[in-house]
This record gives sequence, structure tokens and C-alpha cells, in this order.
Amino acid sequence: MPSTSRSHTPVRTLRRRVAAVGLAATLVGTGLGLGTAGPAAARTTDPAAARTTDPAAARTTTTAAGASSSPLNGRLTPRTHFTMQPDGSSGRRADGAGIPNIDSVKKTIATYYGDPGTGIADKTSSPYITQMTRITDRQQKLLKTWYRQAKREGRKPAIVLDTDDTTLWTYDMEVAAMHFVFDPTLQNQWVQDERFPAVPGMVRLVAAARAMGYTVFGITGRNDDQKAASIANLDKVGITAFDRHPGRYYTKWTGTGSSKQPSYLTCVSTCTTVEYKAGTRKHIQELGYTIVANYGDQWSDLQGGYARHSVKLPNPTYYLPSPNLPGLDQPKLSPRTHFTMKPDGSSGKKPDGEGIPNIDSVKKTIYTYDNDPGTGIADKTASPYITEMARIERKVEPVITRSCRAAVARGDKPAVVLDTDDTTLWTYDMEVAAMKFVFDPKLQDVYVQDQRFPATPSMVVLATAAKKAGCTLIGLTGRNDDQKAASLANLAKVGYPMGGRGFTAANYYTKWTGVGSSQQPSYISCATAKCTTVEYKSQTRRHIESAAGGGYDIVANLGDQFSDLQGGYADRTVKLPNPTYYLP
Repeated sequence: MPSTSRSHTPVRTLRRRVAAVGLAATLVGTGLGLGTAGPAAARTTDPAAARTTDPAAARTTTTAAGASSSPLNGRLTPRTHFTMQPDGSSGRRADGAGIPNIDSVKKTIATYYGDPGTGIADKTSSPYITQMTRITDRQQKLLKTWYRQAKREGRKPAIVLDTDDTTLWTYDMEVAAMHFVFDPTLQNQWVQDERFPAVPGMVRLVAAARAMGYTVFGITGRNDDQKAASIANLDKVGITAFDRHPGRYYTKWTGTGSSKQPSYLTCVSTCTTVEYKAGTRKHIQELGYTIVANYGDQWSDLQGGYARHSVKLPNPTYYLPSPNLPGLDQPKLSPRTHFTMKPDGSSGKKPDGEGIPNIDSVKKTIYTYDNDPGTGIADKTASPYITEMARIERKVEPVITRSCRAAVARGDKPAVVLDTDDTTLWTYDMEVAAMKFVFDPKLQDVYVQDQRFPATPSMVVLATAAKKAGCTLIGLTGRNDDQKAASLANLAKVGYPMGGRGFTAANYYTKWTGVGSSQQPSYISCATAKCTTVEYKSQTRRHIESAAGGGYDIVANLGDQFSDLQGGYADRTVKLPNPTYYLP
């Protein structure tokens, strides 16, 4: 693969680039991801079309001497440290880069469960299995001690078990079948078919508890119509505590026929999870048992008291919150709020499921950031995202327009390169309402051909200002040649400048399909048969700056993905926020 190093850069461009470094330093602390970008070797590890996720703004930093360090020195990379409240409220901050990118979260979860990308967890070895083995080994020792203590007190010791992801493992259903989008009809099919394997280590733990003398109870959010199949599934995988004692396995009422709310629960209308489970534990204790340990994968399985010890099992694949009982404060029974996560999923190698941002909490945070009320439709008038984009536009516009004017005064041909999806056209409604964060190329093409995308907030204003200042607008997108005409029409429809120095077909670069006349252009040379995003985009920018590509000087390159910006051939880069997907 040829180097992308720009060996023939004019001296005036080098002088301008040095000036840009100082200019970028004035924007430190704005959260814009604005930085200078020199040439760099193209990456060869990631396919251009791969759909994974990550935002995080590239930050310029100021040294003691006041100079700005280049984003290429580790700056065009996502954040790895996050603070996130479980209820989504962290999305109120106008800081999209501070939200764990949902594709990176999915990758991290897959690594943790030993999932090779099929949605099927490894059943023999994974960080999750390692962690569960550690937990259950320790619990066996503790249960012995707790049992002796309870018997000395004259108690009847019992343990309580949740079902889903406490005794029966739902990962394959949640990921391979549902793609992290819960479907109650599909869930019922899995339940009735008794498809779930045992949660690692739990068959051994329950058997040990029974051998010690514990009475075992189950309390699950599954309903009465699923009770027989659930007990049969547990029996099938080796948890036989309920086959002869179905009354010790508590399921939720449906409200139909004889399946009614039991008299020992006094909740008004529909019980919350904590009201139901804590009330049922209270009932068990009123039957004469002492619940020594309560096991669950959700905090709502454990809150509400009526157990001497609460044991939280790891589960980053969904989150089922519930208000605690009135007046009850249990601060230790709450999720983590600080996370360290690398964008490539490698953080999942640690046997620490609680250290992975819970995917449902991430979704809630994204909804809040886009002021989505839960419909998958972003608010188009006011949201933390719109606030952040407006702030970026106010900070970036004077920098770019000054560069455009200065280049024109020198006799150069200045240009601004813009990615399309979530740089000029806003895909949120498609990604969330239509796709539920699961990319579908066929559905994406429908949206493209129908020109359904609104403008990314504040970007029409920025593009118009750049054109007015003398810059040519150049599009560089991962969309393909068959989508070019519709994409240009969509840009025109939402108000972008078209023709002349605005967007034109000649200066709107799309990817080849390999069919008919849509072939890889001669100015792109990739090390593999399929170019990576960075190879495609950086070599296209090199072409744009060459005589054959128009001899432009790219004064700014804007994109919502780091792969839009890496690889050089631009005086500066501007990273826009996007936590809804990651294309490394």
C-alpha cells in the first residue's frame, strides 16, 4: 500500500498548517474535536462497510508552552472513560462523545460472552463464565457459613432465585434472535420450547445449597402461563428444586381467568418489580423461612429487603429498573456509573460484567441526548444534541471561513470536505425508529432513495458560510454510486448550497459497487481487495488535492466517525458527535 505522505506539499501550505495549529489551540475546551491533521498511513484492519460503533470527540490539547498537539498523535481516537447514570439522565449533557457508543458496547458485550459475532455465547469458556465461576465458588463457601449461623438461631434457611440470567441463560435469545430488541412474542416461544441453557455455575450452586439443607424458592417476572415450561426447562438443565414443589416457584399473574394477584400482595393496580418480588419474599418469610441469600441479575430482583444477603449476578444485556419501596434506601443495590471501555470491544476480556455499560441504559442516554420521547424520533427543534451542534457551528465557522478567505487571497482553491450520514444528513430516525440500532442495508437504501433524511443540525448554516467565504463544498461518503443521485437530491431538498462551489455530482464522491461501470477508481490503491474506510477516504482526499482531482486545498474535513478523519490530507479535522453507531 502506498504511503499517503504528502511529499509535494507547497511551502505556503506548510506555513498555513503551522498557523492552523496555533489557531486550534484557541479552541481548547470547546469539545469540538477540532484539530490539525497531517498525513498518516492508511489503516488496513477494518472493512469500510463494517457496522460497529463509536463517537467521542478528538480533543486538541495545549502544552505548557501553549502549542496544540496534533490529533494524529493519539487524538483522532474515541474516549475510553465514561460517566453514565442508569436512567439515561446523563444524556442531558450536550456531550455526545461522553455517551458510550452503542456499537462499541455491543462489541464489548460480545467479547465478554465469547460471542464470535453470531449472537451465540460460548458455552465452555468466556470472561462471563470465568466471573460466574468465581461468584458461585465463593457463594458455596459463604452459604455453608450462613447456613450454620441460621440453624444456630433456630431458623429455616432458604435461598431465592430469579430465573432469567440467574438460573436460565437468555443471551442467545437476546442477541442472536432479538438483537437486543426485546420481543415478548419471541420470548414466550423460547420459554414454551424450553430453549434456555443454565447460567454457568448455577446448577452446581443450587445443588450444593440443597445438599446443605436450604429450601429453594424461585421468584421470576415470567407469568403464570409460563410457569410449567419454566420449571421443565430448569429441570432439563439440572435445577430440580421445583419439579416436586411447583408452589415454591412464584410467577406473575396475567389477570386472566384464575391467574390473579395473590392476596399477600397489596400493591395498587400493577405491582412494580420491587413491590412484587419484595412482597413475595416477605410472604415466604411469613411462611416461616429465613431468606439467607437472594440471587438476581437485576438490581430490582434484590431491592426491597426481606433477605439477609443480596447477590448481584452480572448482566449488561438489558436493564429492568424499578422504584424501591417507599422510605427504603439501599445505595449499595444500584448500578455503577463510571466505566472504562475501549471502542474495539477488548474491554470485554475482563471478567467484570458490571464494568460494561448496560446497553439499555446506553439507549436511554441516547434518547435523552436527542430528546427522543421513546418513539425513535429525534426532536428537530431542541435537544442536547442540537445544542452541541449549534455550539460546534459557532466555534468552527469563523475558523473555517477565515481559512477559506485566506486561501482565496493566496490564489489557492480552498475546499471543505464533508461526510454525509450524520455530518450533512441526519440518520437518527432511521437508525432508531426504523432499525432499532440494528443496521439494515436494504432499509437504509429505501431511506436514501426516498430522500428521507433531514439536515444535520447547524450544518446547512456552516456549509453555506464556507461556500460564501470562497470554499468549494466536496462530499465524501460511504454511500455507493447507486445512491449518489438520491443523496445529492436529498442535500438540495434540505437546503444545502448546490452547483458552482456548492455540492455537485463531480465533487460528490461515493463508493463503487463493482458492478458495471461502478468500479474502483485508479487514484485509489488499497492493500486488500476491499478498501478500508480510511484508505478510501484519505486517498480520495489526496486525489482531491491533486491536479487530476481539481487541485483543491482541503482546509477542513468534517465527519461524525473517526474513520472519516484519519489518514491525513486536510489542514484540520472536525469531529461531530454520534453515539448511535461506530465505523472504525
